[in-house]
Amino acid sequence: MDISKRCTAEFVGTFWLVFGGCGSAVLAAAFPGVGIGLLGVSFAFGLTVLTMAYAIGHVSGCHLNPAVSVGLVAGGRFKATELVPYIMAQVAGGIAGAGMLYLIASGKADFKLADGFASNGYGEHSPGGYSLMAGFVAEFVLTFMFLLIILGATDKRAPQGFAPIAIGLGLTLIHLIGIPVTNLSVNPARSTGPAVFVGGWALAQLWLFWIAPILGAVVAGVVHRQIFAAQDEK
Repeated sequence: MDISKRCTAEFVGTFWLVFGGCGSAVLAAAFPGVGIGLLGVSFAFGLTVLTMAYAIGHVSGCHLNPAVSVGLVAGGRFKATELVPYIMAQVAGGIAGAGMLYLIASGKADFKLADGFASNGYGEHSPGGYSLMAGFVAEFVLTFMFLLIILGATDKRAPQGFAPIAIGLGLTLIHLIGIPVTNLSVNPARSTGPAVFVGGWALAQLWLFWIAPILGAVVAGVVHRQIFAAQDEK
């Protein structure tokens, strides 16, 4: 399919991931009486990927994440020549999703960007007060495992048609683990969207949420290709 159509699908899918996942955190996590909390936010992120995998997976592969695209290149599943357009579409979708969320959230009288706007952070900006090192390790390891889930679930030897469920639940699980540490990124586009609106500390710490996920994804891609891939994929 034409690259422009695939990038449009990536834009829409990443928009949905950021708007749905971060929106659940900003609008619904602490809503009085019926707040969904950490568990609900984790499921919201998982559901955005699951729903988009069925909606656009057949169009673009439903990466929705620069780290996933890079990891798929490292794993031999995606063309390096198409990496830059995909990443540009994903980042633009993430910013658009955060922008739409800001438009809605700012309609509440006591809304403040200073509350974080679901941005990722470490140190004093970590939900649980975790250090830079803890944040880096968490983002690296959780992205590594997420890519192994993606590469394994989409392997031609895996049961067909179930990959979106495994990937969506995998993303839910890693959010359950990682939200207390960094608000969980494992996705540079997801991190960039809210950080653009928060500015200041969020932009200053954004580097971690590009470097750690991409490194984790690359290592996962190489490990899967060398150890777990079918012979004709190596």
